[in-house]
Amino acid sequence: MDTSVILDSGHTAWMIVATLLVFMMTIPGIALFYGGLVRQKNMLSLVMQSLAIAGVVSILWVAFGYSLAFGTGYEGSGFFKYGIGGFDKVMLNGIGLDTLTATGIPEMLFVMFQCMFALITPALILGAFAERVRFAGFLCFTVLWSILVYMPMAHWVWGGGFLMEMGAVDFAGGTVVHINAGVAALVMALMVGRRKDYRAGRPITPHNIPFVFLGTALLWLGWFGFNAGSGLAADGLAANAFLVTHIATCMAAVTWAAIDWAVNKKCTTVGACTGAVAGLVAITPAAGSVDLFGALCIGLITSAVCFWMVAVVKPKFGYDDALDAFGVHGVGGIIGSVLTGVFATRFVTGEDGVQGALYGDWNQLWIQIAATVISMVFSAVMTFVLFKVVDKLVGIRVDKRVEEEGLDIYEHGESAYDL
Repeated sequence: MDTSVILDSGHTAWMIVATLLVFMMTIPGIALFYGGLVRQKNMLSLVMQSLAIAGVVSILWVAFGYSLAFGTGYEGSGFFKYGIGGFDKVMLNGIGLDTLTATGIPEMLFVMFQCMFALITPALILGAFAERVRFAGFLCFTVLWSILVYMPMAHWVWGGGFLMEMGAVDFAGGTVVHINAGVAALVMALMVGRRKDYRAGRPITPHNIPFVFLGTALLWLGWFGFNAGSGLAADGLAANAFLVTHIATCMAAVTWAAIDWAVNKKCTTVGACTGAVAGLVAITPAAGSVDLFGALCIGLITSAVCFWMVAVVKPKFGYDDALDAFGVHGVGGIIGSVLTGVFATRFVTGEDGVQGALYGDWNQLWIQIAATVISMVFSAVMTFVLFKVVDKLVGIRVDKRVEEEGLDIYEHGESAYDL
């Protein structure tokens, strides 16, 4: 603990609010967004999966996850320092009421803030294998994936690991959260296989579009805590992150709606909501380094590319990424991470901060590309291995009859609606 740091009540109050906002993204945000997109017979399966993640991953995080990601037990230990945090903060050992971070907030609050990131990441994967995965298989996979994939990558990027040392910029989770979850989602979708009644190019109709809208609104609101809170202070950087997050999202939503209107002759609610989420995803790694111009460009580019992935690429290859977890979160995260290396500006990062290729520093772009590729490969390989292990141990895919009649009744013994 640095005894020269004193508690900053303003920063602390803001970070409590930001933590609550990020928690809201998982429950009820993701639960409603994904739940509205599936058929009514599977609504509760998404709710229960989201709730299970919130409970189980939170316990893992405070028990040892925070230590693996942000511990300093292996400092000065060569290879291990860059790969994992250590076990010095297991069960929050050494973290007291007066233990503060560099910005003057209690470290306990930082633990909770980062816990919310650990929750939302596996929750995003749910959209890829919705409507066809056993609850026991999902739960086992989530526990192992959180420990062996999320926690190490959080250390690599934010906890002093090798990607952080390399100079990769990820302000709020482009690699750790969205690329990580999005690539895992694609691997899971391919390995689980298509739903029995899935037909490429013929999307299964969402059962409750108002839920999709409500989930989007909660995600949008929660994302202000996600991005603006990642500087751990109530200051100008937080204000800029707040601004660019909103503007990139608006641009992405409008762009998706415009393309939808031009291509399909209709401006759909689901389309506009999907575009908004794509914009939120893409601005996440860049929120602490780009200005208004960068936000507008990132929102525009990301929405167009994600639309193409969802409307053209997915039907062409016929994979069943049920709720477009890869097409939006994976691809949006990749674009946002790379474009951070293009649009980062010292107007935001400061005189000695990073800047992108647009402002003359091509090296940062290559660093961003390298970090993106490393994240993709690690997530893909580990997800493949974990799928094989979990499928062998408990099984992942539900039986044909369960899939036909719905996971809610067979897996949870409940129905979302009285019919």
